[in-house]
Amino acid sequence: MRAAGTPMSSVADVARVAARGEAGAPALGVRALSLDHPGGRRALDAVDIAVCRGERVAIIGPSGAGKTSLLRILAVAQRPSEGALEVLGADPWALGAPARRALRRRVGLIHQAPPLPPRQRVVTAVLAGRLGAWSLARSLVSLAYPLDLAGARAALARLDLAERLFDRCDRLSGGQAQRVGIARVLYQRPEVILADEPVSSLDPALANHAVGVLVSEAIERHITLVASLHAVDLALAHFPRIIGLRDGKVLFDLPTERIEDTMLEALYAQEGFAPTQHGRALELSAQRLRGMAQ
Repeated sequence: MRAAGTPMSSVADVARVAARGEAGAPALGVRALSLDHPGGRRALDAVDIAVCRGERVAIIGPSGAGKTSLLRILAVAQRPSEGALEVLGADPWALGAPARRALRRRVGLIHQAPPLPPRQRVVTAVLAGRLGAWSLARSLVSLAYPLDLAGARAALARLDLAERLFDRCDRLSGGQAQRVGIARVLYQRPEVILADEPVSSLDPALANHAVGVLVSEAIERHITLVASLHAVDLALAHFPRIIGLRDGKVLFDLPTERIEDTMLEALYAQEGFAPTQHGRALELSAQRLRGMAQ
């Protein structure tokens, strides 16, 4: 595993290092990547990250660190201001529009607040995960008459929501809506799952279960999973690799067992504590945080 700030000859070189000897081609890579928001504020600053196919990575850091911006760039939903980007072996912004849309279909993005139309049925929201892979005719028919009830129900059942199959989305709680968003990406079956604070509205037990479902999906299908998480204990308990992001820069990128208290103290220096699922401040201890989520 490279140390933060180590020069890179290419995204592929770093991916080989990040794999720690594991077989597999790079799935995601950014090199010297920066993003400037309108008004001049820099959201990401010369970020170097590579993730191999089948890797599971958690991104942690305080609010405003750039986690959402990074995931949006990896999902090809936003173009970086500077630097190199590689997604599943391609430079998305060197592709034509049709090829870029095809690439996006291979990536599933779970939003913190899923964009669910209020009057839409849950079954339709889940089946929307494959609209990009279906013909226009099949997509239109499924909007009126859901074509794969069994598939939608199975995805929801993994998140204990099968009974909400025909509910309207505006009747869901915030936590239920987040789980529907997760179910939609499970139904999509992408090659890469990117999750932006996917369990922020769930209680600790449900959050652990939902993250466990995502991890199991990644392991069983040998796909890449990158998740930004507010709760440090959840990240340490479920992911073998942790990236600490602060002020748009990578502070550390290490295997979970090498995360030390001093690193968390630096990452959350202004907050004074590492946030947990339980929503309370506690004395920093990487070992203790790992145990809290289990």
